[in-house]
Amino acid sequence: MKNFTNSIFYRYLMVAIGCVIMGVAFNTFYVPNKLLSGGISGVAGILYYTLGFPLGIVSILLNIPLFALGYKYMDKEYLIGALYGMFVFSFCLDFFSFMAAYHPVHDTMLSCIAGGVMYGIGAACMYRVGGSGGGTDIIGAIIQKHYSISISTTGFMFNIVLLFISSFLFGIEPALYTLLTMFIMTKTCNAFVIGFDFKKNIIIISDNPEPIAEAIIKIVGRGVTYLRGEGAFTHRERDVLFVVAKLTQTAKIRSIVKEIDPNAFMIIHDVNDVFGRGFTLKASGPNYPRPLPPEGHH
Repeated sequence: MKNFTNSIFYRYLMVAIGCVIMGVAFNTFYVPNKLLSGGISGVAGILYYTLGFPLGIVSILLNIPLFALGYKYMDKEYLIGALYGMFVFSFCLDFFSFMAAYHPVHDTMLSCIAGGVMYGIGAACMYRVGGSGGGTDIIGAIIQKHYSISISTTGFMFNIVLLFISSFLFGIEPALYTLLTMFIMTKTCNAFVIGFDFKKNIIIISDNPEPIAEAIIKIVGRGVTYLRGEGAFTHRERDVLFVVAKLTQTAKIRSIVKEIDPNAFMIIHDVNDVFGRGFTLKASGPNYPRPLPPEGHH
């Protein structure tokens, strides 16, 4: 099974499934409400709404010069995968165009939510296997290579321009609905790519670090790392506890810290992803609880 999920066939299959989902979402929820997706398909949407040009064909035509430019600067294997994704998605945009006539959800707000979620799931299917649909991804990659501007920043600026054009052509209200749809789509895509089992990074500064660390290990079952810190004002050295835990474990850790040291200083950060023992790797021996290593190093 692991070999299958790592195969090129599986990757291309997931890209195709993602493109089908996005194509259905676009025609079912976006088109009836004149909503736009981001990137090149957003430009194709504007031309479709104003001039009636076919979405898929326009998307292919707009992508051709981008792929020609990308051929000079980008990895050829990536371009082949992106070319495949672009053609499949463009095909799905036109193949499922008949679904726009059904217009199952007449409320624009509900269409934004349903369309954004569905489109985001489709995009996640593609991105989870490293796929791409070309378009602004290629522009972003080239700009990043020459000007050190991130791909996400380029995509964001491109979509801002799309929103301004949309507000000028269709009015401010449809543009705001498009903005909402993009937001929902992005959040949904990130959730499915990263996963719903959100992680938290917890940093604890306390005068009683040892009992807090022991309680977290024994009660919550999470590892604790000691970091050496020094107060800038007092120049006093102290141990700083570093913990990565699941979202569902955060409240218990907070409770432990407050109970042992009400004056402790605690910072909780969101973590996009974690690799290693206790999260993505199975422990080779008995897992927690276990005693603290010497010097508190984990």
